[in-house]
Amino acid sequence: MKDFSFVTNSHPAYIESLYQDYRKDPQAVDPEWVKFFEGFDFAVSTQNGKAGAATVAAGSSAAPVSGDQLSKELSVYRLIQAYRKKGHLISKTNPIRERKNRQANLEISFFGLSDADLKSEFFAGQVIGLGKTSLENIVNRLKQVYAGPVGLEFTYINDAKKVEWLQREMENTMHQPMPLEKKKRVLQKLNQGVIFEKFLHTKYIGQKRFSLEGGENTITALDAMINTASELGVQEAVIGMAHRGRLNVLANILGKTYEQIFTEFEGLSTPDLTMGSGDVKYHLGFRSMVDTPAGKQINLQLLPNPSHLEVVDPLVTGFARSKADVIYNSDYDKIFPILIHGDAAVAGQGVVYELVQMSNLKGYYTGGTMHFVINNQIGFTTDFDDARSSDYCTSVAAIVQAPVFHVNGDDAEAVVKISEIATRYRQEFNCDIFIDLLCYRRHGHNEGDEPKFTQPSLYALIDKHADPREVYTQYLLKNGETDAQEMAKDMQKVFWAELQERLDEVKQHPLPYSHQKPEQWWAALRKATPQDFEQSPVTAIKEEDFTRLFNSLMQWPKDFVPLRKVDKLLKDKIKLYETEGKVDWATGELLAYASLQVEGKDVRMSGEDVQRGTFSHRHAILFDENTNATYNRLAHLQEKQGQFRIYNSLLSEFAVMGFEYGYAMANPNTLVLWEAQYGDFVNGAQTVIDQYLTSAEQKWTTMNGLVLLLPHGYEGGGPDHSNARPERFLQACAEYNIVVTNITTAANFFHALRRQLTWPFRKPLVNFSPKANLRHQGAYSTKEDFTTGGFKEVLDDPFITDASQVKKVLFCSGKIYFDLSEKQVKEGRKDIAIVRLEQLYPLPVTQLEAVNQKYKGATWFWVQEEPLNMGAASYLQMNLKQLNYGVISRNPSAATATGYAKVHTREQQEIIETAFNI
Repeated sequence: MKDFSFVTNSHPAYIESLYQDYRKDPQAVDPEWVKFFEGFDFAVSTQNGKAGAATVAAGSSAAPVSGDQLSKELSVYRLIQAYRKKGHLISKTNPIRERKNRQANLEISFFGLSDADLKSEFFAGQVIGLGKTSLENIVNRLKQVYAGPVGLEFTYINDAKKVEWLQREMENTMHQPMPLEKKKRVLQKLNQGVIFEKFLHTKYIGQKRFSLEGGENTITALDAMINTASELGVQEAVIGMAHRGRLNVLANILGKTYEQIFTEFEGLSTPDLTMGSGDVKYHLGFRSMVDTPAGKQINLQLLPNPSHLEVVDPLVTGFARSKADVIYNSDYDKIFPILIHGDAAVAGQGVVYELVQMSNLKGYYTGGTMHFVINNQIGFTTDFDDARSSDYCTSVAAIVQAPVFHVNGDDAEAVVKISEIATRYRQEFNCDIFIDLLCYRRHGHNEGDEPKFTQPSLYALIDKHADPREVYTQYLLKNGETDAQEMAKDMQKVFWAELQERLDEVKQHPLPYSHQKPEQWWAALRKATPQDFEQSPVTAIKEEDFTRLFNSLMQWPKDFVPLRKVDKLLKDKIKLYETEGKVDWATGELLAYASLQVEGKDVRMSGEDVQRGTFSHRHAILFDENTNATYNRLAHLQEKQGQFRIYNSLLSEFAVMGFEYGYAMANPNTLVLWEAQYGDFVNGAQTVIDQYLTSAEQKWTTMNGLVLLLPHGYEGGGPDHSNARPERFLQACAEYNIVVTNITTAANFFHALRRQLTWPFRKPLVNFSPKANLRHQGAYSTKEDFTTGGFKEVLDDPFITDASQVKKVLFCSGKIYFDLSEKQVKEGRKDIAIVRLEQLYPLPVTQLEAVNQKYKGATWFWVQEEPLNMGAASYLQMNLKQLNYGVISRNPSAATATGYAKVHTREQQEIIETAFNI
């Protein structure tokens, strides 16, 4: 929105002169002046009964206006603009205490006006729908609209349509009276929210529940959002939230039975009653089909979430994107992501910034996310002055020009109206929007915490403050609803009795639920058993399919001109196959995706530079050298096929991996992959790994098949480009929670990827991928490797012809194999066998024991290039008791690798020489 200070700071005579020039010839005046003069003339003409004339035409005989008068008009106009821009800074949004002075400077004196002008009438009133009226009326209207119980931040938005839409809603729609039926609905939802918390507080004294007390209008807000969304065609809402108020939302929005919730309080929950049984009650997820007051049905999904508050955010958007792609044909108007934040978390946790930054990117777009902040004004025990530097916890919204509604958490009707407006905005413009519910937290961080230890004055105010239900009841009584008090009492009595019945184990029927197609696919899967990992399933493809898919991957339209280097690279791949019958790593990978697609499965991959691959090996998307047009090599395999979606991501690990985990969580029949630019960078997403990837199935019985591709291997790249920290993943391995591989051949990689969707269950796969070895001849595979068998957990040494000659066995994983093999072949060492452990977890003990029997009497050593305190050494020593072996590695180190090339070379050589000493 333009700053018109240059207008009001000009001398009246100068303004009058410009105005007269404009009336003679608008082209002779600066466009910014033209814009204002047009608006002013419109106001004058409308007031004179000439509505519809956009301007007073040049040369018109309309009465001239003096420079002084015009200058005053412009001052009033600037006042209006200032309220639109900064009114939120003085809005009455805090229900507990006076707002901090943010220096809004909205007194009329800042605009060259005085109390003497209050009774004067101004045409500028037309701008806010009042017509010509007194300055006093204009100021009162501005305070009502922009400085009342709602403060709107929106003037950083560039799109004029959005700005006009929001102004219209605030200045016209927002202050329309609410129908009686809707008031009853608001009171009903407030009653549910408030009494539910009081009931739990009475019946389960001292138990943690992270209550919503003080923020119960969250329930009315969510109810309004969901009802409005369903009327606008939304079929499904996906919700993510932390623990504050979660039980209340489960009960009073998603319709989880009170019996289930009370059972969880008693610690008696069984796995088939919820989405999981291995976590505390306020972390569990749920899904339901809810009937709205308008007779619509909407599917609601609340995803499980740990105490790492905002980690669920990208999962929700990824989950929503996946559902939109598979169920709604990528129609994002049909699915509505809702994220419920805490004020301290939304301001303090960087994943929120990453997520918002992703919101309009092609690979991560979901049609807009509703961000709803339960603003308790305190984080754990920290006051907001110590929790952020910005004016608001929602300041991140400005980076994508998302409007923010700040609303008083005690004003139930304002909350509902804003929730409806925000939902319509999302559907209209398909972009993010924020609601900041200013409320308070009745108790400490949990019900056993004493908040007065750190906030004595604040909690002295809260102790005396009526709950939102009582506040709304009193409001209704003061505004003509004479039976409000009795209605509220009746609602409380009925609801309390219902809760008591649930507690007394009188059955409440769960809401009926019809499983969606992806949920049916999940239901058809089963839990894995130890026997499933003794031998991999057959994942080979037919020879004719191999040939057809290979040829399809190696061709493009005649009028498409790939970059010359890429053209040569692909022709070399064709030549390799035609002359030697071999396939390189990248082609083996793309063949895996293609083979799944022709079976009707989808593939999705994202990460930094994944379209070409960090190491320029994949080239799944080709670019025309002349036009920069793109060609997807996997989109033209056959007439009917699954989709191949591949996106270069923003420079983010946490949010992007979380998004992909959420995408895979929604659909078991899509192979979803995230590739780190370098494997070391995966530590930026450690929260997703710890809270979801390695533990979600145990905590929430939630399976997931996400694949992580982490480039790994010591090549002199230094401490940040060598090691993807396999020890961290291996330390987290238990109960068959994930699969960890370090694969050395193209065909084995092909089978590992196909195995992900072949298994009758889903497990995350973490693969430590090659870098330089992407082009190593030893990684090439023959056609027969793809058309027979399946994944091989252990690869015996193909160089050994007589096992009885072997005196020493080196078993290893990944890149080090090629260094060892090169020396073995070069020196013709038939006395040393090199065995590859392609799968580190679940550990293929049976296969290793079989190889151990083959090389009876030989001495065994585990060889790794990582330092002794890293890699798989300690994991194997703890888990592989069946073999007697030593360890050869770098010395223990605090850093993952040296930064000096010569030191790296010397260390690497020492490992190889030590391994080959007999």
